[in-house]
Amino acid sequence: MDWREKIISMDVLADWRAALRATGKKLAATNGCFDILHAGHVNYLASARAQADALLVGLNSDVSVRELKGENRPIQNESDRATVLAALEAVDCVCIFNENRATRFLEMAQPDVYVKGGDYTVDELPSEERTEVQRHGGGIIVIGHVPGQSSSDLAKKIATL
Repeated sequence: MDWREKIISMDVLADWRAALRATGKKLAATNGCFDILHAGHVNYLASARAQADALLVGLNSDVSVRELKGENRPIQNESDRATVLAALEAVDCVCIFNENRATRFLEMAQPDVYVKGGDYTVDELPSEERTEVQRHGGGIIVIGHVPGQSSSDLAKKIATL
């Protein structure tokens, strides 16, 4: 599949999910800013994809990244970030969302497995996200964060060059 076809809007997400469900495939979903793609992201996305038959990535829009990370972010615009993600073999679909929390994205995606990265437990995830996943019968998996692998750290390093 051409990577361009892997980028969809929120308007068609429910239909995309229904079509995938009709094939009997299990869906893993994750989300994030993915501002400067690095080895930690690639390993994380491969691990997330291994949890199901397909991986959907919810991508924070430029507006939401700015609200979450500050005025100097994102470094790459949402279109470029979506393109890089969609080109990865592990990623089956990318959908940009505007909210700071992934709750509406999860409501539309109805993943069988919601995968998050980080050094926290399922109970520490936003309760509205947990509730939305569980409401549709999905499970939640947290994949540990690799220390020293972050877009913020890379941006700081680049700024010192």
